[in-house]
Amino acid sequence: MRGFPTLRLSSDPRRRPLTLSRSANLELALYAAGEAIAAVRAGRSLSDALAGLEAGASVSAAVRDLAYGTLRNLGLLDALLAQLLHKPVKPALHALLLAALYQVRARPQASHTTVDQAVRAVARLEPAAKGLANAVLRNYLRQADALVARCDSEVAHYSYPQWWIERVRAAWPRRWESVLNAGNLHPPMTLRVNRRRLTAAQYLARLAERGLAGELIGEQAILLERPLPIESLPGFSAGEISVQDAGAQLAAPFLDVRPGMRVLDACAAPGGKTGHILELADCALTALDSDPARVLRIGDNLARLGFRARVLCADCAAPAGWSDGAPFERILLDAPCTASGVVKRHPDIKWLRRESDLAQLAATQGRMLDALWQQLAPGGKLLYATCSVFPQENAHTIDSFLARRNEARRLPLAGLEGGQLLPDARHDGFFYALLEKP
Repeated sequence: MRGFPTLRLSSDPRRRPLTLSRSANLELALYAAGEAIAAVRAGRSLSDALAGLEAGASVSAAVRDLAYGTLRNLGLLDALLAQLLHKPVKPALHALLLAALYQVRARPQASHTTVDQAVRAVARLEPAAKGLANAVLRNYLRQADALVARCDSEVAHYSYPQWWIERVRAAWPRRWESVLNAGNLHPPMTLRVNRRRLTAAQYLARLAERGLAGELIGEQAILLERPLPIESLPGFSAGEISVQDAGAQLAAPFLDVRPGMRVLDACAAPGGKTGHILELADCALTALDSDPARVLRIGDNLARLGFRARVLCADCAAPAGWSDGAPFERILLDAPCTASGVVKRHPDIKWLRRESDLAQLAATQGRMLDALWQQLAPGGKLLYATCSVFPQENAHTIDSFLARRNEARRLPLAGLEGGQLLPDARHDGFFYALLEKP
């Protein structure tokens, strides 16, 4: 229909694009969200599953809300749907019904509209299943309280895999429930003000002039009252601000970079911490990442901020491929990890990770630490960072490294007990360890 955008649900050229109409927005959003959820359950990341989405802003936002909300609550939704289905259905249909159940629970005042649109979406996918979809959703509406009451497992209650729950409970016996609950919240939007351009107080005043509210929660960190589209934020394209979680904003100050130092950002993409380092000190910075596509984002971020750095696509654990032989006075290793501290932003992580990933990632982290330690100048500092809440890839990794390198000295970090920042409503979860070479 002329005047409405096209929604592409797949990169498969055989798939015929769907055309939107005003009345079909929810129908197509449910259809697209179901496809994305099914892709996640087949092993793809949610960002990859949604990457091919081409639609108007309102529909795109609806698809993302459905997909993210369903995955945040997947443990409960799975348990509910298991009671409503008498036999297994195809993965695509199962995923679409999960999205519809989420929408019914999230918007109970519009439940009858949701049922109607969900049945239409199912008809696009599997026409013979229209009656099944109608029965499932209407049975849920009739028995909602009783169905929820029977979902008595921890997986249903917390919406995490059982192994994840047990690991968090063992690691944080006094705070494990708050850690799990924080991961199911909607993420806050926090800005980092480029102090080379203006102060945080000045930027808060600019926001107030536009009727936008924010709160200063760090030296340069502003927590917005509500998330906003980037294009509506004054000064973003001019490099006056960046979007960065408050917990991630701790890294650059902890690194303690001084002007003129040689600095290495070893796993730099997409460049948020790289830019922050350069905002704090005029230094000779090298940024590495092993993913060619993500390396391009480092350059884009630095260009927006007006900074220059040596940016290379390389494996930090293999210095022979990128090192010029001169040591670095500061090294940031933002190591690959489970990302268990940022699941409020990436709820698919809960369902894509496996318990066996912990040992594999810890081994990779150890190799990176050993390789980069050789690149650190005497008297230099290396900051190890992850966005994880699991000690196996945090404190245990650092303890193992210190046992191998008894000359290394771990320095205290103000405000972080044991280096761990656990997630809450205002920030994600991170771990930091600052190591000094004598």
